[in-house]
Amino acid sequence: MAMNDPISAPAKHTAKARYVPGTGRAQHRHVLVVLVNNQPGVLNRVSSMVRSRNFNIESLAVGHTERPDISRMTITLRGDDFAVEQMGKQLYRLIDVLKVQDLPESGVVEHELALVKVRATESKRSEILRIIELYKGRVLDVGPETVIIEHSGTEQEVDSLVALLGGFGIKEMVRTGTIALGRGSGAIDLDAILRAGPEPADVPTRAPAATTE
Repeated sequence: MAMNDPISAPAKHTAKARYVPGTGRAQHRHVLVVLVNNQPGVLNRVSSMVRSRNFNIESLAVGHTERPDISRMTITLRGDDFAVEQMGKQLYRLIDVLKVQDLPESGVVEHELALVKVRATESKRSEILRIIELYKGRVLDVGPETVIIEHSGTEQEVDSLVALLGGFGIKEMVRTGTIALGRGSGAIDLDAILRAGPEPADVPTRAPAATTE
């Protein structure tokens, strides 16, 4: 029998490639909460650390907590779970970083605010107002040819409204980015964190999923 006969040739089996944590093949959305002392340069140090680990920040929102000397950063990015975990541990090595938490996918309330300036001719204005009412948005300003709309909701809800308004012509838009809190009675205890001091760099950053009570 001929050697090149496909029937007699041994079958070749290709081994399925295994996923290795940290290789970047499994990209997931992550919402990181970073509590920091409200000091000059902290925002730049944190964002530089994230960029140095080859993450693209999709959104970053910063504001005071219930304590004016402590700020809360909410960072949204996509990345490999293992790499995000390692980056979170690296953030603890930065001066003024008090707490890093990777929020779970479920059991979290997420919102963002968007201001959208839309082209609104007289013939289209009533249709635009109906869409805004449907999405429970708010008209902040009405001009001869434009309206400014305020809308808050999840990232997907804001995306949906923006897609509809895009058909009329968006002249300008700004979005705050995601802010989030875990559901239930659990919370980050700032007083306990300040009493205990900075956490060690090997502390897990993944927050447990919230439980209903």
